Amino acid sequence: MAPDVLGRPVEEAVKLLSDAGVKYVTELTRPTKHFFPVDDAKLYVVRAVTCPDASCRLTLAAKQKKQ
Repeated sequence: MAPDVLGRPVEEAVKLLSDAGVKYVTELTRPTKHFFPVDDAKLYVVRAVTCPDASCRLTLAAKQKKQ
């Protein structure tokens, strides 16, 4: 069983999954509008889907920058 990584920074999520022996793939989502600037260096898990083969697909999004 995969640990819950939703809402966690990508580094923490990857460590938890690796420690649990769960394989994963990542994909990056980006905003369609650029009204709010984002920090591409700070990625967070916004979606985690468990696949039939017990691996995980993580969708990552960048954190919004402070203005």
